[in-house]
Amino acid sequence: MIYLLAVKSLRNRKFTAALTVLSISLAVMLLLGVERIRSESRESFTATISGTDLVVGARSSPVHLLLYSVFRIGNPTNNLRWDSYRAIADRPEVAWTIPLSLGDSHRGYRVVGTDGNYFGHFRFARDRALQFAQGRAFGDVHDTVMGSEVARKLGYHTGDEIVIAHGAGDISFTLHEQMPFHVVGILAPTGTPVDRTVHVPLEGLEAVHAAGGAGGTHDPLAAALRGIHLDEADGHEHGGEPGAGPAISAFLVGLKSRASALSMQRFVNEYGGEPMTAILPGATLQEVWEILGAAEKTLFAVSALVVVVGLAGMLVALLTSLSERRREMAVLRSVGARPMHVFGLILGEAAFLTCVGVVIGVIGLYAGLMIGKGWLEAGLGLFLTIGWPSVHELELIAVVAIAGVLIGVIPAWRIYRYSLADGMTVRV
Repeated sequence: MIYLLAVKSLRNRKFTAALTVLSISLAVMLLLGVERIRSESRESFTATISGTDLVVGARSSPVHLLLYSVFRIGNPTNNLRWDSYRAIADRPEVAWTIPLSLGDSHRGYRVVGTDGNYFGHFRFARDRALQFAQGRAFGDVHDTVMGSEVARKLGYHTGDEIVIAHGAGDISFTLHEQMPFHVVGILAPTGTPVDRTVHVPLEGLEAVHAAGGAGGTHDPLAAALRGIHLDEADGHEHGGEPGAGPAISAFLVGLKSRASALSMQRFVNEYGGEPMTAILPGATLQEVWEILGAAEKTLFAVSALVVVVGLAGMLVALLTSLSERRREMAVLRSVGARPMHVFGLILGEAAFLTCVGVVIGVIGLYAGLMIGKGWLEAGLGLFLTIGWPSVHELELIAVVAIAGVLIGVIPAWRIYRYSLADGMTVRV
């Protein structure tokens, strides 16, 4: 009977009640939405590279190696010799390798020299393979495959020609106009740095630099980055011993058994041919995420404050209505309602408003995720899983519901203390 009276009382104040429910539902939507996106972003971040057991590069810090090889941030400290790469790739524990050659760019986007293994073995976001939105993988020295963001922002399609340049980022030292590349494929969005990368064959990258040296447009910086020496007698670039192969910046390693990852890492770190560093990408990704932890906590704190503001709005609405409802409470007391009944009536209204707001907020969140899932994947590359709320999300819902009920204790206690005579007194 008490809760039935609470519902009827709220119906008489339906406009105020609707605004209160709306504020609570929006606050819950924001809190759970931020938590869902935060957790999915963290999982997507840690799954930027999936299925790769080791990342190997020149001797440097693990975070630096991860940043320039996977996230295309920064530049390698040195290159690796081809024979060192082959010494690791040919070991019996290794199932596949993906060589990466960095140091060039195209209109502000990084160019990565690699081979066909990149499209066959690179994985991201819970073991997803790279997919082509247009075209195919490169099959010729002068082919190139673009990430989705590069193609979209620069307006490229299959069949177009591009010219790459020495230098990373927005800085271009020398344009390789003598040897353009043809766009043969555009990758589907991944939500990873792959979207912001131009991929070319290693052989094509070597041919570009060789043609630049032979044409008299030698770039000393590019030669230094690629480990190629300059012959003072003729001013041309030479790759060292014939058949030595290209110098690479890093390479990804997939092992036949993950149980051998630590022993393989130790072998690479102690390799005598040249100083190298091998990292476990998952462990290093966690280190990077810890650096970003402050921003993550700040975002969660902001959404929690929005919930507090929503509950405070309900408290204000209930307290404001007390003066108008003192006569209503006095009538209930006069017909036999006990003080605890009046207390339960106000507390029931607060619980009802909170529960309705939470339910609408959860329904609105899932509806928004279902509607915006495609846009988030295509526009932001954020792959969201729409399933049952996690344990942490259920805990947050419970905290909001309990907080709403506790907020109702304040006006319920005040109305509890009003006496029958005070309620019947007309104040001027």
